[in-house]
Amino acid sequence: MSTLLPSFLTQLPRSEEAESEKDVPADCTFEHTGALGPSHVYWWPAQEALAPPRTVLLFIPGNPGLAAFYLPFLSAIHSSNSKSLAILAHTHVGYWPSNPNSPGWPAEDHVGLTAQVAALVEVIDIVAAEYGSDTNIVLAGHSMGSWLATQVLKVRPEAIKSLLLLFPTISNIADTPNGVALSWLFRPYMPNLIANASRFTPWIPRIALAALFSSYPPPQLSVLRSLITSPRAVYASLLLARDEMRTIRDLDIPFLHTYADRLHFYYADEDRWVGREREKIINVLQGIQGDGPTVKVVHGPKDIPHAFCISEILLPVRSPF
Repeated sequence: MSTLLPSFLTQLPRSEEAESEKDVPADCTFEHTGALGPSHVYWWPAQEALAPPRTVLLFIPGNPGLAAFYLPFLSAIHSSNSKSLAILAHTHVGYWPSNPNSPGWPAEDHVGLTAQVAALVEVIDIVAAEYGSDTNIVLAGHSMGSWLATQVLKVRPEAIKSLLLLFPTISNIADTPNGVALSWLFRPYMPNLIANASRFTPWIPRIALAALFSSYPPPQLSVLRSLITSPRAVYASLLLARDEMRTIRDLDIPFLHTYADRLHFYYADEDRWVGREREKIINVLQGIQGDGPTVKVVHGPKDIPHAFCISEILLPVRSPF
C-alpha cells in the first residue's frame, strides 16, 4: 500500500512494532492553527495512488479520544471498500499521551467540545482544499464523536456528503444508565484527583494490567497503558466527559429533519451510554421517513458492545462510501 501523504500531514517515525506494510496506516501529525497545536492522526491513503481519492473518511473517536484504539476497525474498513477510499482518523486535540512536546502536568488548559469542533472544521477545510470538489468527504463518529460530527456538519454542510454515526450519544448523555452511574467522576475535584493518581500507574506490571483487562488484545492494551500513564490525557478525558454531560442534552430534532438523507445510524442491541435515547431518536427518524428522505438505521448483532473497538471488528451493513 502506498504511503503517499497529503501536504497537510507530517509523518512520524515508523513504529518498531509494525509487522508489515499491508494496511498499516501512516502515523502522522496534523498542525492546527492558533493555540490548538498539533493533533495525532492516522492516514490510510487510497490504494489507487495515482489519482486523488474519490472519498475521504474522517473518523472521530469517542472519549477518551484516542484514534489508536480503532486501528483494526479502520484497517478493515479500508481494505474492504473501494480502492479510491482514503481514511483520516483524528485523535482529539490534547489527547496525545506520547507527544514529546506536550506541556507537563498539571495542565492549565482544557480543550473542550467547542474547540474540538473547531479543530475538525479546520481538517474539513484543508481536506476540501487539497482534493477539490471531486472528492467526497464522509464523517464517521463513535459515541460522543457522533455528536461532534453532527456539529461539524452544521458548520460545513456544503463540504460533507454523509455521516456514519456509530453507537451515537447525541442527546442526554447524563441521563443514560452509564451517565447516571458514573456521575461521581465528574464532580469538580475528581478529574484532578484521578489524574494525579495516574502518576502511579507506570508501576503497574504489564501482566497485572493484562489480567485486569483480559478482553483487550495486546495492541489495545498498549493504547490503554499509554492513556492511564499520562496524567494530562486522563485529566483531559475526564474534563471533556464533564463537558459532554452538561452540553449534550436535548435531541436536536430540526437537525435530524434537515440532514435526514445524509445520516447513517448504527445501534447496539443494548447500550448503557445510549439507553432510552435510541428509541426516542428512532421514533423521530420513522416520522421523517414518512415525509420523504430515507434515514439509514442498522441494528448491530446481539452482544456487540458500545466499546466495540477494543476487541471487535465492526463493518457497517450499508456503506456510505
